[in-house]
Amino acid sequence: MLLKKTNIHDKLLREQFRKSKGDLVINWVHQFLKKTPSQNERILENLAGDLIEDFNDFDFDLLDTDRIFDESSIKKICINYRLRFLDSKLFKGTFPQEALTEIRQLEQEHNLQLQGFKIMAPSKMFVLNKTDDPLLFAPMGNGYYYLIHKWGNDLHPLRKLMMWPLKNFENLIVTILLSSVLATLLVPDGLFSPKQTFSQDLMVFFFMFKSIAAVVLFYGFALGKNFNNAIWKCKFDKAI
Repeated sequence: MLLKKTNIHDKLLREQFRKSKGDLVINWVHQFLKKTPSQNERILENLAGDLIEDFNDFDFDLLDTDRIFDESSIKKICINYRLRFLDSKLFKGTFPQEALTEIRQLEQEHNLQLQGFKIMAPSKMFVLNKTDDPLLFAPMGNGYYYLIHKWGNDLHPLRKLMMWPLKNFENLIVTILLSSVLATLLVPDGLFSPKQTFSQDLMVFFFMFKSIAAVVLFYGFALGKNFNNAIWKCKFDKAI
């Protein structure tokens, strides 16, 4: 059976509405505007600009409540799936025409120029040019963000499980312990003596634990790894 890929937008929606029910008016008009090169250039300049804004004066009656997320929900999803939430100027990928069209549509409907864009994406997208489910946000103020556009591929269905050991220090220790137990069980009986004793099993376990922990520490320090809760808003390339 093939596993369904993880859609981060759906995960954000579940996390957001687990905490509270949307109380904004849903009145979203879907339409497409003609491509305007000059407007695209201005939008791309804003996406790559150094101007940091934390507020856009949206008309709340025109917003889609399914696209409004608070920072705590964004942070939880970033930590669970090892994603980063950074300024759009740090994004190394390309912005599709659909995203630019969404921005122009929002600007026209709300009579404003959007600023302070944020991107939620895997760490590698802020280092390499990849296409793994980036999400483009605009700040609304007071820790709330509006999802403008999502593009690229959905995440691997097991990404949350694969990134669980890197979520925090406690998870890493548990993972090393479980891996050590599994490695100990794989050692055949009688390898060190005709009859394996509990003390010998314990010695093998400690040997496995130290070996696996040493590899993990070397790998972490050599590549500059850090835990999910420390990198979700980190701007340094080494924190991947």
